[in-house]
Amino acid sequence: MIPQVASFIPGEGRFPLDRGVRVSGPHAETARELLGTAADGDGPGEIVLGLVDDPSLGEEGYTLTVTPEEVRIAAATAAGLRWGVQTLRQLDGPGGVPCCAVRDVPRYAWRGVMIDVARWWRPMSFLRAYVDLLALHKFNVLHLHLTDDQGWRFEVRGHPRLTEVGAHRAESSAGLARDGRFDGTPHGGCYTQRELRDLVDYAAARGVTVVPEVEFPGHSTAALAAYPWLGHSPAEPVEVRTSWGISSHVLNVSDRAAGFARDVLDELCDVFPSRYVHIGGDEVRGGEWAASPEAARRVASEGLTGPAALLGWWGRLLADHLRGLGRRAVAWDDMLDHDPPDDMVIMAWRGVDRIEAALRAGHDVVAAPHTHTYLDYAQSDAPGEPLCITGPLLSLETAYEFDAGEGVLGMQAQLWSEYLPTKERFDYNAFPRLCAVAEAAWSSGRDLGDFTRRLTAHLPLLDEMGVRYRRPHDEGVRDVHL
Repeated sequence: MIPQVASFIPGEGRFPLDRGVRVSGPHAETARELLGTAADGDGPGEIVLGLVDDPSLGEEGYTLTVTPEEVRIAAATAAGLRWGVQTLRQLDGPGGVPCCAVRDVPRYAWRGVMIDVARWWRPMSFLRAYVDLLALHKFNVLHLHLTDDQGWRFEVRGHPRLTEVGAHRAESSAGLARDGRFDGTPHGGCYTQRELRDLVDYAAARGVTVVPEVEFPGHSTAALAAYPWLGHSPAEPVEVRTSWGISSHVLNVSDRAAGFARDVLDELCDVFPSRYVHIGGDEVRGGEWAASPEAARRVASEGLTGPAALLGWWGRLLADHLRGLGRRAVAWDDMLDHDPPDDMVIMAWRGVDRIEAALRAGHDVVAAPHTHTYLDYAQSDAPGEPLCITGPLLSLETAYEFDAGEGVLGMQAQLWSEYLPTKERFDYNAFPRLCAVAEAAWSSGRDLGDFTRRLTAHLPLLDEMGVRYRRPHDEGVRDVHL
């Protein structure tokens, strides 16, 4: 099983999990869908789901008891029942599910995976398949990175050019961005609000919350291409960025730009019911603000220390608006240096030290240090490894051994997609390292040797689900194409 359960006591015999098994209790329909059983099962075996008053299980813990005749899953909430079903799925093997008694409670409340659809648009079938994979491994957050310099994917009905213009670029980098080569192929795509609502519902049924991210005030070239008045040189409009890397363009600080951002958040919150909304806030280049008379006036009127402090101004403005909508803002840890509001959740990415810095400042923290959770980094320096974004090597072992420590809200893996244009490439970078992150986020204990043994037994299930993962300790690429 991955992630490892807190307690496993083996029993005698097996429970045959087949289509004829009856499933009863809360959320039985979703359980039947996940387990592949019939709606009107008439076999001798039964799976019983039940809610119990057991505070020790918390919001997501569960117990699972398997005998030859019956499976019982008990939890204090629907979330716990779902995770019990996922454990049952993983236990099923030749001859059925081994009899056992399981008690399991997660370590962290936030167990997330960020998928970047701004660089490469992905079809909804891809996202649904990844929701299924996340749920199987007991991740409960899909952080959807919807906008960036290279594309705007979220339909905003009040500002339609965001997708009419911002969702399309003329071509894309071919190879490393610094090489200056392009593929000459237009790329584009976006999601309607209806499609995203359906995704939210699909994920919720599996215990996964979709947390949306729109990037403000940097990484915003696609928005500036759609509406030049958001930038600093409306007479010289920019195009949706075709190369990777960081743009120097940022939103201006006018009241009109602030109103635009509020409009976007209003529609975003109407689609995504998540308590948390990610507003970006990373890698903001302040050169345009430093040269802008309008920015200077904003600095003076707000009593700020200088143009760089406008990042904090943006963060507080957006967090205030989200608070009025009953939501909490999440931002990358760059915002930590610019007086963020106390209730802003900090996603600590620039290093392990940023986790502690955010905790000392009194923030809820999602641990996401690039050295241990950026799965777009290469997995080895073997000659056959495919092209990846420049960064430190991140092996399966490095991902597994990361400990986010105590006091954090949770931890999250990132899959930035500049160099992951196809499903094959995405799968290759994601798995099996996502298995390692899943265990680091859920399980309290850590045993690399035991994990490696269980991973070997787990890989056939990934095969069944069509995942083109990197085989552990491969020295080359297996059918992976850029």
